[in-house]
Amino acid sequence: MTVRSLTAAGRVAVPWKNGGGVTREIVAGPEGAGTDGFRWRVSLADVGTDGPFSSFAGVDRTLTMVEGEGMDLTVDGEHRRVDRLFVPWSFPGDLPTDCRLLGGQVVNLNVMWRRDGGANPVVTVAPGGTAVTVPAGPEVLIVALDGAAEVAGLTLARYDAALLSGEDAVLRPAGRAAVVRFTGAPGPGSAPTGR
Repeated sequence: MTVRSLTAAGRVAVPWKNGGGVTREIVAGPEGAGTDGFRWRVSLADVGTDGPFSSFAGVDRTLTMVEGEGMDLTVDGEHRRVDRLFVPWSFPGDLPTDCRLLGGQVVNLNVMWRRDGGANPVVTVAPGGTAVTVPAGPEVLIVALDGAAEVAGLTLARYDAALLSGEDAVLRPAGRAAVVRFTGAPGPGSAPTGR
């Protein structure tokens, strides 16, 4: 098994593509890819004010609110109330999306991938207090969301992450933990294809 520790300490807050908030990248494939060069990207995004989300052509995204009271999103003219923590919700990243906060700042776990990139991520949230077997995959990312978690010999504090590949792993979250399975992704150091 290959295991890579991705600690929250030292992550740099970077302005959104449209300047409307900040994001802290956890990991991207290929590693070091900017907002125009990733095949897939996972980050924590702070949404502090009402306004539009950045648009990403040819990109789908799964958003999981991990802090805050919620958002009223309008995606291509359709309203969607996102007011439950730890519930993944997917939508096209290239449709006009506007956000109205329901009660102050929120923090979202944001998984984005190019439709033509083959990563095909699936995001689930494991409950705390129960051991979960995480099946092997080309890439599996674990992110501790509201408490510590143990996986593959690592102890993760809140918002720490581990990138795994090659074998099944047992996840023991004290609080909730996100499991992001990239069913067809090459490693984060791989070169992008098709673009």
